[in-house]
Amino acid sequence: MQRLGLLAILAGTSACVTPPPEPTPTPPVVEALPPPPVAAEPSADSQRLAVYYKRLQNDLLTQGLLRGDGGGPDTTFTDTILARNFIRIALFNEYRDDSDFRNAQSTVSNLRRWANPIRMKIEFGDTVPYPQRAQDTASVESYAARLSRVTGVPISFDQPRPNYHVLFLGEDDRKAIEPRLRELIPTISTATVRAIVDLPRDQLCVVIGTFDPGESTYSQAIAIIRAEHPNLMRAACIHEELAQGMGLANDSPGARPSIFNDDEEFALLTTHDEMLLRMLYDPRLQAGMDPATAAPIARQIARDMMAQGAS
Repeated sequence: MQRLGLLAILAGTSACVTPPPEPTPTPPVVEALPPPPVAAEPSADSQRLAVYYKRLQNDLLTQGLLRGDGGGPDTTFTDTILARNFIRIALFNEYRDDSDFRNAQSTVSNLRRWANPIRMKIEFGDTVPYPQRAQDTASVESYAARLSRVTGVPISFDQPRPNYHVLFLGEDDRKAIEPRLRELIPTISTATVRAIVDLPRDQLCVVIGTFDPGESTYSQAIAIIRAEHPNLMRAACIHEELAQGMGLANDSPGARPSIFNDDEEFALLTTHDEMLLRMLYDPRLQAGMDPATAAPIARQIARDMMAQGAS
């Protein structure tokens, strides 16, 4: 009996033992995220340009310009008009090779276009805000895909040895761009470099293309777009300069509906302009053709397009 009692006492004592406390979990170490990148502060000159271009965009929109509808019932055209516009835009240059981009001087040119795939690269100056960089990158990539579909020229990004550079530069970035230009195109003329560095305010954007000696197919191109432009004007520059860099190198006051017209009626590539690009890369035409040879072929291509109801 005593033994049983002792066992009962021991059992009861064991039941009253307090378990050790659970260890407090160690909170995970959270590394602080780096602050988002910040662009360099633009100069007062750059800020004044941004104000100027914003007012200019507002003025153009108030006048019903910078259209993005691609053309409509008020802008019909015939195969004759289409062929005439093609000859004027594809077989003439807007500027001389030694131009300062201040005064357009149209000169006769042989037909020029790309024969090899385009490896495009987008670059930004230090003063371009990062949210704007993301927006412009998306715009260029989307538009490049459209140009590729229309022309049949493969266009890719993030490839070695890019041959088509799209530079978004603020005023301060462009003033210091000479070393980069000479790196991209070692044969670039001093006149062209100075023209880009000293680009006049009314020159909204510009594209230059280069050729190997004796060739009429592009080997390199550089498009330069002002970062101070508001959104629609930057989009307009993307559309016009990248399309001109495909080979539609001239502007014509009679082209309508078209972005290849300095009247700024249209901001974005139109149906008419897509047809010009298709004509430029039609296999019936060849790089290096002079206007006399290319013109009758262009007229036939325009007739074929319009007969198919492409307008």
